[in-house]
Amino acid sequence: MEILLNNQPKQIAAQQSVQQLLNEVVGEKQKGIAVAINNTVIPKTLWSQRFIAESDNILIIKATQGG
Repeated sequence: MEILLNNQPKQIAAQQSVQQLLNEVVGEKQKGIAVAINNTVIPKTLWSQRFIAESDNILIIKATQGG
């Protein structure tokens, strides 16, 4: 199925959770990350329970150091 990931089209497997997507896209270093789906922030505690749907607009933001 196709989603928008950070405003770029991406093909992913059906029945994929937010956590599975992050494992694929970000890897193991997931500290300091926020995820929003269709303009709604998904709490980290729900990443493994929230499944992605066709055409979801997903934004992954990673905090950086500096000023």
